[in-house]
This record gives sequence, structure tokens and C-alpha cells, in this order.
Amino acid sequence: METIESKGFYKLSWLERIGFGSGDLAQNLIFQTVACYLMLYLTTVLKINPAFVGGLILAVRILDCFWSPIVGRYIDNRNSKLGKYRAYLLYGGIPLTAAACLLMLPAVASWSMTMKIIYATASYTILSMIYSVVNIPYGSIMASMTRDNDEVLKLTSTRMVCANIGQIIVQAGFPIGLAICVHSAIDWNQATFMAIGTIPAFVILPALPVLKKWLGKKGLYYTLLSIGFVGFAILYTIPKVSNVEDCTVLYQTAKVMTGVGLLVGSLMWALVPEVITEAEYRTGNRPAATINALAGVAFKAGFSIAGWITPLVMGWIGFNFASEESALPIAPNAWFAVTCTFAVVGFILLMYCFMGCRERISTTPEKPVSFGEMFQEFKANKCLQLMLSIFVVVFLASFISAPVNAYYTKLNLYSATAQEAILWFTCIIPAILLIVVAYLVYKYPLTDEVIDKMNKEIEAKNKADNQ
Repeated sequence: METIESKGFYKLSWLERIGFGSGDLAQNLIFQTVACYLMLYLTTVLKINPAFVGGLILAVRILDCFWSPIVGRYIDNRNSKLGKYRAYLLYGGIPLTAAACLLMLPAVASWSMTMKIIYATASYTILSMIYSVVNIPYGSIMASMTRDNDEVLKLTSTRMVCANIGQIIVQAGFPIGLAICVHSAIDWNQATFMAIGTIPAFVILPALPVLKKWLGKKGLYYTLLSIGFVGFAILYTIPKVSNVEDCTVLYQTAKVMTGVGLLVGSLMWALVPEVITEAEYRTGNRPAATINALAGVAFKAGFSIAGWITPLVMGWIGFNFASEESALPIAPNAWFAVTCTFAVVGFILLMYCFMGCRERISTTPEKPVSFGEMFQEFKANKCLQLMLSIFVVVFLASFISAPVNAYYTKLNLYSATAQEAILWFTCIIPAILLIVVAYLVYKYPLTDEVIDKMNKEIEAKNKADNQ
């Protein structure tokens, strides 16, 4: 008797879901360190010019626009005995951990400025390239585990809860770890503000199936984005009418609300398997790694634009990270110790993910995927174009304020011009970007009903071809 699992609509255990999610937790221990603290490290500890740092982040991400599709194409066209995708958690995990540990080597702080720049460029570029070798196949694992939309949503929810655990550990743990290493008092308000925006993930993500049923997919997105917009408005208003230090409860509450809006970025990963299915429906191939590579490029594009614009524009406005009073301790040994701790724990979690994932759905194309075909797929797939646009904008909104958040709770220490610069990047620009995300979500055409119909027709065709 044929079971539902023989048709590709596999039901997964919680052990499998958590095993898969642990991979995102592992990667976020490294990625969030880079996203939130690398710019501050290079400018406040190494004293590298902020304009150069912004240019470096942008240049590495442009390089990644070419590198990620190469990685995706390579993986899509090959199989490994240890698993088509999961094998790279092992192959890439070891060098990724080493590169992360070397990113903030203490000795570099005593080198000449030329050598600092060379080392920062080389270490960040190598880390970014290795990260793609792990991140792209990891994202592709989900599309090879099941076609069941409900299971994909549960996988996404579990993955994003784990990702947000990594985010809160790094965003709160990094300043706490630095303070411990230098034996100084911990600024709990600052640490809480840096991380509290991730709290909604632990409430909303587990409830996604219920919320989605109640509000609908797009209704859910619109609701979250609206709450986030209000949160940014409150954060901007507080220093205009009062002293920030006197409004701790209010600004922490507003930060939680902004986290609700930015949570849409986590939900976007649930669209990736949908776009993969749409591509398979049209072409007969299921280029999971290729589309994940393009999603990764879009994700990193948002991050890189944020990393480039933030120090550059804040410098123009009148806030120079290298010369202003630092919001965090600047002892090189402390930064190295905290970064290495996160990297090693991340490697252990990657190995747990490697052992806990099962790939059931074959995703190897019948013929190798060429770069020309990748470009043609991008041109033909309107859903892919919209999804990538959403990725760029929502993650730009997420990361444009990340390095500046450390300064918000100390706003009164800075000049009126510097305060305005901080507010633009912590409040105004992210709020505008959320409006753009809402418009792009409105234009996205794939409903759950359409995806279910496509999956059933694909499986029926596969069954007919195998008889």
C-alpha cells in the first residue's frame, strides 16, 4: 500500500527539525558577530577609517555576488557520499571555524595601519567565501527533506527560532563577554537593548501555523510589519520629548515592537522552497542550491549595503566611529576571546546538524546547470525576482541599525548632530524600508493553494515517469 511518504510529502520528527535548526544557530553565532560587531571592531579597536571599512564590506559582498552562484552551481551538479548538501557542514565547518577565530587576532592591533588594512581585507574575504560554502548547502537541505508545506513551515519556524537564539546570544552576549574579559561593569540596559528585539521570535515563530491560518500568509506579514513600524516611530520620538535614560521601559518595549516587524526577514526563508517548487514545475529541474545561492546573494546584499552606508553616511553627518567615544570596551584580547568562543560552539552545533538531517528528495538536475541557465531562470522567474527583492530590503532594514544600536542607550553622551545621525539609522531608515517590504509582499503571487497544486502535479508526473 502506497503511503503519503512515498509521494515526497514526508512528516518529520521534532528531533529532525531541531537537528536542522541547530545549523542556523551555529551559523548565526558567526554571522551575527560579523553583522553587528565587525564594523565596530575595525573602526574602534583597529582604528581603521570608517569609509574604508564600509567600502571593504561592500567589496566583499560584490565578490560574493559572483562567488555564491559558483558555489550553488557546483553543489547542484554533484552528489557526495555523505549527503548532497549536509556533507558541506563538515567540509566547510572546519575551515569556517578557523577563519572566524582568526578574524580578530589580538596581535593585529599593534601592527601598522597598512598591515591592519591588508589583514582585515584578507581575513574578512576568506571568512565570507567559506561561509557561503556552508550556508548555501545548508539552506538547500530543507528542500530535500520534504515537499509538505506544513512541514516546511514547521522547519522554517524551528530554524528561525534557532537562528534567533544565536542572534540573542551574540547581540547580548558579545558586550557582556567583553565586559567580563576586561573586568568592567556590565551595561545591562545596553546589552538588553541590543538583543531584546529577538524576543518576539520565541513567541511568534512557534505559533506561526496558527497565526497563518488566522491571518493568512500576507495578512500575517502586514500585521508584523505594522507593529514594527510603530516601534520605530516610538524609538525616534522618545529622545525628542524626554531623556532616553529616563525611559528604559518604553524604549525596550519599542525595541521589542521593531523586532516583531523585522521578524518578517526570518519568515522570508519559507518562500525559498516555494520558489524552488515553482522552478521545478516550469522546467523539470529542482535547482535548490542555485536558488538558495541567489537568495543568499540577496540576503548578503542587504547586509552589505547596510555595512557600506552606515559608517559612510554617519561620517558625513558628523559621527565618526573611529574618533567618537566607543560604546564598547576596545581591548583586542577581549574581542578575540569572545569571537573564538562563539566560533567553537558554532562548530559543535554544525556537527550536530550534520548528524541530525536526512535528505529524502533527489534534487540533482538531469543535466548540469550552466550560468547561462541560471541567468535565464532569474529572468523567467518573476516569483524569484520578487523574493530576492524582499530579501534585499528586509535585511537592509535589519542590519542598517545593527552597529548603531549600541549607541542608542548612550544617546545623551553625543552632540545634537551625532544624535540625529544615530536616530536616522536606528529608526527612520528602517521604518521606511518596512513600507517597501509591505509593497513587495503585496506583489508576491504564490499562495499556499498554488504551491500545493504544483507539488501534487510534480509528484504525479514523477510517478508516471517511473512506471
